[in-house]
Amino acid sequence: MAITYTCRYCNTRIGRIDDDRVTEMQLGFHWLTPEERRDIITYDAEGHASVRVVCETCQEMLDQNPELSLLSHPLQ
Repeated sequence: MAITYTCRYCNTRIGRIDDDRVTEMQLGFHWLTPEERRDIITYDAEGHASVRVVCETCQEMLDQNPELSLLSHPLQ
């Protein structure tokens, strides 16, 4: 299973794990509620996961301007 991490705001690719031995438990996905999993993780037809997180740049912008989290479009 390949796991790709992408920023939910600016769509920057943050990283990718290409290792079939990595489990969801090792990644901490088991700590997520079902609602959080639906919001954060999607799977394609081949079983590869896309994980939507927040990159450092967008997190800094959100810390300085929390109201930006209400926008439906990218921050950058």
